[in-house]
Amino acid sequence: MAKRLGIVVGGGPAPGINAVIGAATIQAINRGFEVIGFYDGFRWLVADSFDPPTHTTRLDIPRVARIHFDGGSILRTARHNLLDPVAIKETEKVQPHPGKVSLALGRLRELGINCLLTIGGDDTALSARFLSEAGGENLRVVHVPKTIDNDLPLPQNQPTFGFSTARFYGAGLVKNLMRDSQTTGRWYLVSAMGRSAGWLAMQIGQAAGATVTLIPEEFGEKTSINCIADVLEGAILKRHVFGRCDGVAVLAEGLAYSLGDVEELERILGHEVSLDAAGHPRLSEVPLLELLKKELQARFSARGERLPLVTHNIGYELRSADPTPHDMAYCRALGYQSIRLFTDSEGHAGAMVALVNGNLQALQFAEIINPENNRIATRLVDTESDEYMVGRAYQIRLETSDLEDPVLVAKLAVAAHMSPAEFKERYRRAATRLCDTTVGPKPTADPDPKS
Repeated sequence: MAKRLGIVVGGGPAPGINAVIGAATIQAINRGFEVIGFYDGFRWLVADSFDPPTHTTRLDIPRVARIHFDGGSILRTARHNLLDPVAIKETEKVQPHPGKVSLALGRLRELGINCLLTIGGDDTALSARFLSEAGGENLRVVHVPKTIDNDLPLPQNQPTFGFSTARFYGAGLVKNLMRDSQTTGRWYLVSAMGRSAGWLAMQIGQAAGATVTLIPEEFGEKTSINCIADVLEGAILKRHVFGRCDGVAVLAEGLAYSLGDVEELERILGHEVSLDAAGHPRLSEVPLLELLKKELQARFSARGERLPLVTHNIGYELRSADPTPHDMAYCRALGYQSIRLFTDSEGHAGAMVALVNGNLQALQFAEIINPENNRIATRLVDTESDEYMVGRAYQIRLETSDLEDPVLVAKLAVAAHMSPAEFKERYRRAATRLCDTTVGPKPTADPDPKS
């Protein structure tokens, strides 16, 4: 039986995609496969107008031999998947879309594809799982995990590919903003991608030495704009007492999820928030930085002061960057090893490939699924870990020990136009490491407890 490998890239871009495609293609051809690339992820496989000459391409060694140096994806990518959005909305549990899965399987069969390599994040991995389950013995599926968010549960905290490169370029951008902040005497609020996980923000902030970095894992399941603003304002006031009027705060975009569910977000914003194909609120429609900027500047204005504050989002400029040598080598290894799973006599139907201590490890999809929602479990930052503590130690923000220092509290109170007792009561919650609005003492003068 002829061996025909199809390659599909789904989800958002990440540095290293081409390195996976190139290495997998070369190894597959050397092992006797024909290799077919599908343009734009699953988009055309489930479209009414699927035209193989237009929507697929034959991959050969000369074409892919040097693409590992390049960012982006020669097959492009798209967020189309095989999930059923109606089932997600009604049951809050991910289910396959029967029509899409059947259509994709039929078209793969028509093209003679009996092995499928998918490259993508959690939604692409779920689509790969559904195809594997529906295809049975006729289709072997291997998934290569990809996301700059670093939120897939790989063994021994192994990073997802693309994360290292995104951190590298992100840290460079924040370094430049820190220099600009110091030069102009103003603050920057910078957001980093990551959805509900704070890995990218945390490690960009740690690498660059940002003034303060905030991630959703610090704030519990539910927080508010006021709670986040309390932490930022405390950092700004403390920085001021230390003689500096500048700073850069890095915030994970997933803090927006902590503000509440879709209904709560719509109440805060005053307009409808659309969902993506997997049922997630579109974070691009939640202006987290602008909400915080408005709140912080209003607080300083009420004291008769001006707070120069600039917001900046980093993320899209990281996703298609040329990979660093780390990700180039890592992704070539993932591409090479993925073909082993297709040729292994034991068989690994429906597996995700991982490299642990330099060795191949196949993760069955069932091992990484959360049975409560049928999704792949999200890897979050452990705020009790030494890794987190290192980054936290070098930030400028209010600490509980600051509130026990009468000299420092007196200076902070002057900066905030409060008495020392008022300051300690108002910012006690912000000085704790975790700012959860469901626990701990609340300030007596919350300017807007509903936000």
